[in-house]
Amino acid sequence: MRHNTPAETQTPTVQVIERMFALIDTLAAREDAMSLKEISEKTGLHPSTTHRILNDLAVGRFVDRPEPGTYRLGMRLLELGNLVKGRLSVRDAALHPMRELHRLTQQPVNLSVRQGDEIVYVERALSERSGMQVVRAIGGRAPLHLTSVGKLFLAADEAQRVRAYALRTGLSGHTKNSLTDLALLERELAKARQYGIARDNEELELGVRCMAAGIYDDQGRLVAGLSISSPADRLDEAWLPKLQATANEISSALGYQPKNNPPL
Repeated sequence: MRHNTPAETQTPTVQVIERMFALIDTLAAREDAMSLKEISEKTGLHPSTTHRILNDLAVGRFVDRPEPGTYRLGMRLLELGNLVKGRLSVRDAALHPMRELHRLTQQPVNLSVRQGDEIVYVERALSERSGMQVVRAIGGRAPLHLTSVGKLFLAADEAQRVRAYALRTGLSGHTKNSLTDLALLERELAKARQYGIARDNEELELGVRCMAAGIYDDQGRLVAGLSISSPADRLDEAWLPKLQATANEISSALGYQPKNNPPL
């Protein structure tokens, strides 16, 4: 009996993905909805195959069916596109100011965004001379309540959403300093709301402290956070105005018009 090789067993999956992309590209080429027959003809796929894949895409909202038998691109693609656009524009706007802040502080400067219950690190400015090693690489993740930027995002949430987050995650800790008690976390979030600054006091990694300021878009939404990481005994409070000014500069580049900020 002949057994399929790994390459052969993967082929059907790859083929479906290729066909899916072909269907999406075909729909993208037209503003109006298209009939199943027309889509099938343009892609060269059998109508039954076209129908099956389009229905699967419709379940995920990648494709809409405005009328029976007609298809167009779905809103899910717009949602994902806006997410990508927002993150890319934040990164582009942040890169030069981050490097300048790193030059002034000689400490790692991090750009992070929220994804669900975690922070994702999307950019970093650092040099070997900083004398420390931070293990959170670009693309790395960390729980919201253990990070300075994560606390900014939690502080922007309503109290009920913060309690729901605590229930989902259990507020598990990484170090002896981690805030694993909801009341203590809520107290910390109240400070973040008051001053627009949040801190990580060796809560994610022993020996590393952070301070963070928020980055806002043209709608006034918190879209990212800028943080300075430092060896615990070298965190300098004089960096706070520089951090806030840099975050404000990036926000302004995104079209944000700040209101009166509370004093640092």
